[in-house]
Order: sequence, then structure tokens, then C-alpha cells
Amino acid sequence: MRRPSSSCGTIYAMITAIVLTHNNEPTLNKTLTSLRWCDECIVMDDFSTDKTVSIVKQFRTKMITRHLAGDFASQRNYALKQAKGNWVLFVDSDEVVTNGLQQEILQVIEDPDVAGCYLRRTDYFYGKELLHGETTSVRLLRLAKRDAGTWVRSIHEVWKINGPTVTLTEPLLHYPHPNVAQFLGEINWYSTLNAKLLFAQKKREPIWYVVVYPSAKFFVNYVWRLGFLDGMPGMIVAVMMSFHSFLTRAKLQMLWRRRGDSS
Repeated sequence: MRRPSSSCGTIYAMITAIVLTHNNEPTLNKTLTSLRWCDECIVMDDFSTDKTVSIVKQFRTKMITRHLAGDFASQRNYALKQAKGNWVLFVDSDEVVTNGLQQEILQVIEDPDVAGCYLRRTDYFYGKELLHGETTSVRLLRLAKRDAGTWVRSIHEVWKINGPTVTLTEPLLHYPHPNVAQFLGEINWYSTLNAKLLFAQKKREPIWYVVVYPSAKFFVNYVWRLGFLDGMPGMIVAVMMSFHSFLTRAKLQMLWRRRGDSS
């Protein structure tokens, strides 16, 4: 156990960490190491084919193998039902909980007036901390009481909970995309899922959005939010985020066109 009861017999809040994985060999060890302090750790693996499974076996974790099937909310909700802790912390397999964030979490979960916590996130790309661009404003609700709510939306999922929330100060460290090739592969995959979701929601956009929206996104990230100050990593990230917007909208247009051709 992470902590014993106090001498007065106080029962401390228990915390379960949940990690979703799929072929995350390069970063998973660092992630799980940063979660050793949790009372319980559950790894939800989407049938990895690399060394993910052997890495998980080195830790005191519960591993569940389950197809993601393009639905992140469903995967997270399934894991939520398996958790024993009355508090649950969701951490992606390319993220790291620092000692400072750990201590802040241990303090806040003892507060009976808090139901959930938003975490700040600091992104690193090619070894450089990104100090500008849209990633610096990211706030994610990743820590909450187990029964406070459920995850919604299959892609870019959100944890909808009931009760008061706070935003923690210490950041969650994020180490995505070890190279440009993987970055492009993930953008292609995520944009396909996002386009399919928008299509299912009957979302329509004018054709000019395919060009104008991504261009505006690049300007905001690289110029307005000073992404150029992060050097080459800042430029690559701004281009990639814009490309993601382009692919999502282009694929959405194609889905509507195919429907029109088949009707």
C-alpha cells in the first residue's frame, strides 16, 4: 500500500492509476516508474505487438487486454469500472508524473470538497520543452473520484464529472512523437477517427474550411502564440497541428461526398 492509516485511525483516500497503451515501448517504462506511489495501477493494453507486455510485467500492475476499436471513452470507462481506489488518475503512456505533482495529488485527494482536478501539461518535442503554442494552454481533467462521472466522445475524449473541480499547479510531463514519421502516422490515424465521429454527428462544414481553418490554426500557433520562439520544434508542431486540422476536414468532406454518390 502507498500509505498506512494514521495513528488516529484515519482512512486515507486510495488512488488507482490507469494507463492506456498500444505499442508504447519507448515511453512506457518511464510512465509506469512515475506511478509506483499509487495504491493500484491498471494498464489497458490494445493488443500491443512490441515489448509493451514485457515492460508491464516488471511493475506491480494489473494488465487488461482489450480492443480499443477506435473508442477511447469506452476503453477508459471500462478501466474505470475495474478500479478499486476511490480516486482515479488517468495517465497516457507517454506522460510522466513528477514528484511535485505526486505530492500535490496526495494533498488534494484528502480534500472532501473536491471531486476532480484538471492537470496542466508540459510538452516536449525532440528533447525541447515547448514554451509557446497551443500545447501550453492544455488543461486536462485526469484526476477525479471514481464514481464522479463517465468519459464521453470516442476521440479527443472528455471526462464529464459532477462536483467541484480545481486546477493543480505542478505539470504532467508529456513526451509524444519521438520522430516526425510517427507524428505523421498518428495524425493520419486520429484524423480518420475524428472525421468519422464528426460525420456520425452529421457535422457539415463549407468546403473552404479545408484550407482556411488549418491556415488560421498555423498562424495562431506559430505567430499569435509565439510558437516561432521554440525554434524548429515549435515550427514542426505548428505545421503538424495544422495538418491534422486539414486532414480531418478533408476526410470529412470525402465522407459526405461518398454518401452523396451512394444515395
